[in-house]
Amino acid sequence: MKKKEQEQDWKSRLGVVYSTNKEYDYDYEELEPEETLAPEEQTLYISLDRKQRKGKTVTLIEGFVGTPEDLKALEKIIKQKMGTGGSCKEGNILIQGDYKEKIGNLLSSKAYAVKYKG
Repeated sequence: MKKKEQEQDWKSRLGVVYSTNKEYDYDYEELEPEETLAPEEQTLYISLDRKQRKGKTVTLIEGFVGTPEDLKALEKIIKQKMGTGGSCKEGNILIQGDYKEKIGNLLSSKAYAVKYKG
């Protein structure tokens, strides 16, 4: 983050009330990007969900450990193979429709450990 952006980012300074020292510099914690684990080391949980979706069924894939870019790439592969829409939210992949078994087979073929919930 650039210096000017850091100064304008008031949310990151919520712990500091006020400083009269003109040379005081706020400490910004740098979050290390989470590395993507190899598919053999990951267990993905697949379930069907209808909550807060007006009765429409989505296939929910949880448990992915890695960068948002890698999650987005996996989501794209799944959407292309299933021929449907979907999205990534909060580290989970949402695929429109009931594709629990097909997605499980696809992920197993890509060396992910798959467990079914519900």
